[in-house]
Amino acid sequence: MDFTWTPEQQDYRQHLRAFIARALPADWEAKSNYDPGSPYVVDFARDFCPALAAEGLLIPHWPVEHGGGGADPWFHWILGEEMFAVGEPRSYQYMNVNWIGPALLRYGSAAQQALHIPQITGGSVFWCQGFSEPSAGSDLAALKTRAERDGDGYVINGQKIWTSAASFASYCFLLARTGPTKRDISVFLVPMDTPGIEVREVMSLTGRRSLHEVFLTDVRVGEETRLGEENAGWAIVKAVLHNERIGAPRYIMAQRALDAAARVLRQDGRFDVPSIQAGLGKARAAVDACQLLCFRIIDGRMKNVSPGGETNVARYALALADRAVGDFIGEHLHDALLAREEQTILTQFRRAASTGLGAGAAEIQLDIVAQSFLELPRSH
Repeated sequence: MDFTWTPEQQDYRQHLRAFIARALPADWEAKSNYDPGSPYVVDFARDFCPALAAEGLLIPHWPVEHGGGGADPWFHWILGEEMFAVGEPRSYQYMNVNWIGPALLRYGSAAQQALHIPQITGGSVFWCQGFSEPSAGSDLAALKTRAERDGDGYVINGQKIWTSAASFASYCFLLARTGPTKRDISVFLVPMDTPGIEVREVMSLTGRRSLHEVFLTDVRVGEETRLGEENAGWAIVKAVLHNERIGAPRYIMAQRALDAAARVLRQDGRFDVPSIQAGLGKARAAVDACQLLCFRIIDGRMKNVSPGGETNVARYALALADRAVGDFIGEHLHDALLAREEQTILTQFRRAASTGLGAGAAEIQLDIVAQSFLELPRSH
């Protein structure tokens, strides 16, 4: 793999940085708290994403016929790095362009694409993802939300939890059981203002306010809201999860936190302490390993190689990297955690513990790696 960015890629990154520098206010870090679900960031994204779209920077990797730039996957990755480096000012619209939109392009009907794709490409809509349930997190096959046939539509009953962006999303990319077996799952594109949907905020330990419970009581939707064939949702889910696990270069936030930590340690005169050097090196190695695993997957996409279980490896590597950086911060930068101006360090410390839970627990990723890569038998 050649790690040298091409002149075109370098120009694109500089274009992005210049646009971001013009768009973000001077007090962005203090007001945003690097929380993509905060009311401030959500409101900011309502203007920022359409401006990105107008500049041709929102979906560079999408096909030209669907409003994209037709660029290769590396341009998509550069976009993600630069957005996450400044705390993701797109808010949760990054889900739209990374995995919900691509799923619609691949599996959606002409009518579904005509309704949803222009809103996504224009940066004017938020989606949420109704996957996890109280008894079905990483084990999605255990979900209990049901969609029962009723004439030319469905009636949906159930509960979702840990649903990011549910309080301000216009649509939910919802999984529901439509048959008797574990594999009988379908995907529905549900408007969040449909009668019978109730959203409640779940306050996280990190102080973020973007997580929710979603209760669905006799929610009636038309057959036109189903994505793909009935009971054929697993193929869609697998494609979405592959893109979700590798769709956002979150390691860039850990890199920024380490850079900020090194700066503080230099200011304090502790940077050259051997134990700090060792800890900093260990954390940096974990972050770099995660980045290289992601690069390997993007390089494979350039060669039309399906990543398979490699996305699970990268997802687990991100959990290790975030934990390593969080542990280093907790051990050596107590004062910086209390300083308001060190928001990058504080945010990384808070999110480190939760990275191994969202989008599939780290332990589940290990199980998948064991079975997919090592062909090990199940222990039970």
